[in-house]
Amino acid sequence: MERGKVIQGRAVSAEDVEAIRALIAAHPDWHRTRLSQELCRRWGWVAANGQLKDMAARSLLRKLDAAGLIGLPAPVCSANNAFRHRADTALCIDESPIETALAALLPLQMVPVHDASEQRVFRALLQRYHYLGYRGPVGENLQYLICDCQGRVLSCVLFGAPAWTMACRDRFIGWERAERERHLGLVVNNMRFLIVPWVRVHHLASHILGRLARRIRADWQAKYGHPVVLLETYVERRRFAGTCYRAANWVCVGHTTGRSRNDRSKRLRVPVKSVWLYPLTGDFRLRLTQPGA
Repeated sequence: MERGKVIQGRAVSAEDVEAIRALIAAHPDWHRTRLSQELCRRWGWVAANGQLKDMAARSLLRKLDAAGLIGLPAPVCSANNAFRHRADTALCIDESPIETALAALLPLQMVPVHDASEQRVFRALLQRYHYLGYRGPVGENLQYLICDCQGRVLSCVLFGAPAWTMACRDRFIGWERAERERHLGLVVNNMRFLIVPWVRVHHLASHILGRLARRIRADWQAKYGHPVVLLETYVERRRFAGTCYRAANWVCVGHTTGRSRNDRSKRLRVPVKSVWLYPLTGDFRLRLTQPGA
């Protein structure tokens, strides 16, 4: 490893990697959380309020493990200190209310879901608390757990495949059918966005959307090897006004017709949704319409 490579905001040297290997070897019975907490103590890696930056340290360890530089123990059931695992494998979720100013939770940690324990937490929260439920993603996708500076999970966000066709979106872009077929992979759909119900923090949702919009291009490129230039989402009008998307500078471009893709009789079968878009680049129309752009 090159000296001073930055991971999770810290410069990590070859000597640091050797020290982590020694820590793992000296404590073969320690799980990942114990290792990340000890690493925080040794490095003095704490937030402004004195809390260990455990989630950041754990993410750093996972990245070193994925790069083959260290060998972590197998993950156990808990994805962070907000969750415990019972003998019946059901998640016991701490629902202690979080009602405070946004500033008290910063900096938020945007944790891309990788290992099985994180996926278990992500799935359980969406299945239990999102009104649409969750069966799991299909195709290219990114899943995020959003944690506060103390490592408490606040939110789950899922990005995945866009709608195949959507008239108001396609007009906004300037798409004909051939252009849509050619460039649809450059659009990503915010398929699920959950703030867990015991969290009530003003401006949290729009803050999360803004943070994710600034990083998703790099995360998508790193995972799938191709860029994305536009985000979309569909907000059920009878349930939500789309306030957080508007506050995060998304643009409402129209509404769905209320027909499902299998509605051959052209009767209203599904709720009408507003269609919101967020360009990730200034030249998004050019890149979505021009051959070879």
